[in-house]
Amino acid sequence: MKKWILGSALLVIAFWSYAIPQSKDALIGTWKLVSATNTTAKGDIENAFGVNPTGFLTYTADDRMMAIITYRDRRPLSVDDRVAAPPQERAEAFATMLAYAGRYTFADDKVTHHVEAASVQNWVNTDLVRAAKLQGNRLIIRTPPGALIGGVRIAGSELVWERVK
Repeated sequence: MKKWILGSALLVIAFWSYAIPQSKDALIGTWKLVSATNTTAKGDIENAFGVNPTGFLTYTADDRMMAIITYRDRRPLSVDDRVAAPPQERAEAFATMLAYAGRYTFADDKVTHHVEAASVQNWVNTDLVRAAKLQGNRLIIRTPPGALIGGVRIAGSELVWERVK
């Protein structure tokens, strides 16, 4: 009987975060990227931004957000002028990072990033809707299926972030 009660209590604790709606206030702060994976339409899981990418995601109390993700070990440009660098180097620099900022809303375990500025101009004035789940000091963000990355349609991405202390 004691084992049953203990087991039930552990299950309630383990699934507590799934049963209680998360508060927007719980998102506020800065988060560091732990991992980022894409799932292909075939079900294969790949590193979304290369091995061990670097990234930060910040949510503020006044409903603003910003995100930046870069591949690890990006090559520096051959010159200190980002506009005058050779086109191939600029293309690689662009392809190995992304950044955007804007307002955000959070409801029903979904965070919507209302993009106002972005490294990918096509995202400006769009809404990026993401599933969001808080688990202790971790934030798990999942993207919907359909994005085309490197010519491959993906079934979704999962980004795991850890709160910066």
